[in-house]
Amino acid sequence: MRKVLAVLLVLYVAVYPGLRLSWAERWDRDGRTYVIFPAAAPWLYYLYRPLAHADGQLSGMRFHLGPHPQE
Repeated sequence: MRKVLAVLLVLYVAVYPGLRLSWAERWDRDGRTYVIFPAAAPWLYYLYRPLAHADGQLSGMRFHLGPHPQE
């Protein structure tokens, strides 16, 4: 059971950089880069929220669910 949990944890952490890179978007309005989790799959946002929070604290990257509002 420990091995299964260890493998799942490694997969969880290993997938995160790919998600971060593929969903990163620079917003012209404030010049910051955000990782935009798809609004159609909010479970991904909540699943990866612990890693995103730690990432944001370390890197200054911002994260949110769904696209920026167009104003």
